[in-house]
Amino acid sequence: MPHLPVIVGFGGISPAGRASFHHGYRRLIMDKLDPETRQETVIGLATLMGLASFEDGSYLNADGQRVSEAELAKAVEPAVMDNTLIRRIHPDWFDVNAVTFNRPADIRGEDDVLTFQLRRRHLPATLPDNWEVTELEGGQAQVRVSGQCSLIFPDTREAQVQSAGMLPTGFHPGTLYQSRNHPRGLQMAVYAASDALSSVGIGFEEIMSHLAPDQVAVFASNSIGQMDDLGFGGLTKFPGLGKRTTSKQMPLGYAQMPADFINAYLLGNVGTTGGALGACATFLYNLKNGVEAIRSGQCKLAMIGGSDAPVTPEIIEGFRAMGALAEDRQLAALDGLDQLSEEHYRLACRPFGENCGFTIGESSQFLVLMSDDLALELGADIHGCVPDVYVHADGHKKSISAPGIGNYMTLGKSASLIRSMLGEDSLRQRSYVQAHGTSTPQNRVTESHVINEIAQAFDISDWTVSAVKAFIGHSQGTAGGDQIATALGLWRYGIIPGLTTTKAIAEDVHQTRLHIPLQHLESGSDSMDSVLINAKGFGGNNATATLFSPQITEQLLTRRHGESAMTDWRKRREETREKAAEYDLNATRGLVRPTYLYDHQVLTGEDLKISEHQIELPGYSNPISLDMDNPYKDLS
Repeated sequence: MPHLPVIVGFGGISPAGRASFHHGYRRLIMDKLDPETRQETVIGLATLMGLASFEDGSYLNADGQRVSEAELAKAVEPAVMDNTLIRRIHPDWFDVNAVTFNRPADIRGEDDVLTFQLRRRHLPATLPDNWEVTELEGGQAQVRVSGQCSLIFPDTREAQVQSAGMLPTGFHPGTLYQSRNHPRGLQMAVYAASDALSSVGIGFEEIMSHLAPDQVAVFASNSIGQMDDLGFGGLTKFPGLGKRTTSKQMPLGYAQMPADFINAYLLGNVGTTGGALGACATFLYNLKNGVEAIRSGQCKLAMIGGSDAPVTPEIIEGFRAMGALAEDRQLAALDGLDQLSEEHYRLACRPFGENCGFTIGESSQFLVLMSDDLALELGADIHGCVPDVYVHADGHKKSISAPGIGNYMTLGKSASLIRSMLGEDSLRQRSYVQAHGTSTPQNRVTESHVINEIAQAFDISDWTVSAVKAFIGHSQGTAGGDQIATALGLWRYGIIPGLTTTKAIAEDVHQTRLHIPLQHLESGSDSMDSVLINAKGFGGNNATATLFSPQITEQLLTRRHGESAMTDWRKRREETREKAAEYDLNATRGLVRPTYLYDHQVLTGEDLKISEHQIELPGYSNPISLDMDNPYKDLS
């Protein structure tokens, strides 16, 4: 009997703010929140952004003055709203008015002789025949060149793409722990994974007292790697700029590093680990690995995550050169404008509308999955379950970047799973799709065709489709995590975020069987049994994950474990919820810090106690069994 992977915790950080306890989701639907919840959301963002703090039982504003919660929320709300979600790129990231690039030039000096100075170490190893070098003091050299000389001069220009989904301005994850020059994506991963683990409401040591050390798994990565100056970005460009390459840029740039960091500095994990890569489907690839590990009994706890920080001039220029991003001039042309205002930048991403390209975003999201029996045993809060994730490639392709046929299979199988487990009425009346929804002209046609065709095949009318990228942009490999965090919010607040940045559905969108709301849809927290999380990734990486609501999950677990076991679980869950709520309150007040256990209980082989049947690890309650079953008994 396969275990059911249930979601017992989730957390992260995105342009909408902290993900745990639906804070980021609430930022998307701010105008639909009741006054108390809106105030709490604003204050949580304010402490995150350094606009407020909490001390001795009361809040302080940025000037250090004690204020009431109502006064604080009213004062900071404009800044909170202006400095979250998609917006014009802030100077904290880079100056869009002065993006550096190198301009080659051929220069002749006076009488065909050019003289200039530079640092001695910047001279080429082999000097051209027409160079005459004189050593100067301080490591300088004077170069005299006869004839023509080709030089590279640094220059600046205005960025052609100036909108992005950035983390809330003022939030600097590296300042919250000893980040030691970690690339931004890894700083975000430490924060996000800590947020997710703390949201469970059960201490990790308590969880591990019920498990063997190898019953934990971590599957996390990103799609590009760490491409800022502290990772692969600096590794590749520093030599050309005359800067020193550091010993950390190479190892910390690897795309699987989010998993490595969680293992080494958060969990002390010795169980299964991995980082799958699949372009925009990367998060769902990792989720598939976690689901299969729990279903098969390979592990009982899995952390699934992604962390992408691609808001850099180089990454943006790369996607722009592909014709994938919405350039300022194109956005202005769409709206008949001469120049974009701050408000226009907020509307850059328009899924399924008249659009011109996607908007880059950054995000880190993590899920904590448990096997259903462990969740009931511990009294874990259950936010839903993930019965399966489907992945398919596109087959033969003409262009590696063009969409293909794989997504029809992933979405079709996901719909079929819902029908087989919950029935036709549930699929047709109480399911919806969190679409990939990138805001490119190509995606609006191809993905809408996929969803529409599957709806027709399963006789679904008015299948609701939403796309969170409208608010936070495309965080590349972490996009599936953004979609899941948004989907979970429905089952707490009953609202499906509408595509409020899209004025009208484009004429070439296939929608005979679809309902694509342009305003927030107040459907009710128990209106949807399931959601299909869809990803159409570059290179033919397609994935669709099926999520069931917490209500449906409880019904399934009652069938398996019985009403008595569920009653006992609900009693134990009360304490879990109290501890989780305490964490949420402290996080809202800005009082918590990420877990980062550097040089903590490091073990070597000499510390282990090894026998033919088991390995005992100091600091772990239970041993690792070495009594392996023969999986190929028919061959023995």
